[in-house]
Amino acid sequence: VHGRLRARESTEGEQHRGKSAAHPQPRTGPSGLSRTPFRSLVHSNSAGSASAGPSMPALAGQSKVAIVESMKGFKSGERPATVMGRLSKGYSDAEFEAMGEFFSKQKPFTTSQTLDRAKVAKGAQLHEKNCARCHVENGKEIKDNSPVMAGQWVKYLEIQMADYHSGKRKMFDRKAEKMKPLSQSDLDAIAHFYASVK
Repeated sequence: VHGRLRARESTEGEQHRGKSAAHPQPRTGPSGLSRTPFRSLVHSNSAGSASAGPSMPALAGQSKVAIVESMKGFKSGERPATVMGRLSKGYSDAEFEAMGEFFSKQKPFTTSQTLDRAKVAKGAQLHEKNCARCHVENGKEIKDNSPVMAGQWVKYLEIQMADYHSGKRKMFDRKAEKMKPLSQSDLDAIAHFYASVK
């Protein structure tokens, strides 16, 4: 009996080690966050991965303040969401700070995607006229806690711009002054431009 138990324990141990090798544990934030939603974010934004999909942003290298404000917005319902609104309710402000600290220190990763060259060219002009004051260096640098736009998925950018333009997402007066006059084709062009920036 003891021999069979030892054999079973040995087999289970090998199986466990095999699973661990196939599915390595994700990194955690500076405060040791490891609960499921945070682990999902780490998996989706770890080295070599821009995000889990084209409708989700790449968080690596993003502004800490932008991340924290976004998470608080998801939790309060101020920022519209399909999944993050529910997930964010399980975290405290201190944990949002830990998430922001973690992702802001990761090396930025740009996406590889097919873009419309004509839209990129048009978007570059619109950026200079309407967006360059806040989204400096073609959206690569952070100013006044503006999020990094460069290299994000074009689909994600289109969704966010549509939410702002429709009023679904709130924006400050200076941003509204620049965005409201823009057409849908203008917004699409700007999204293609930012997505093209490496």
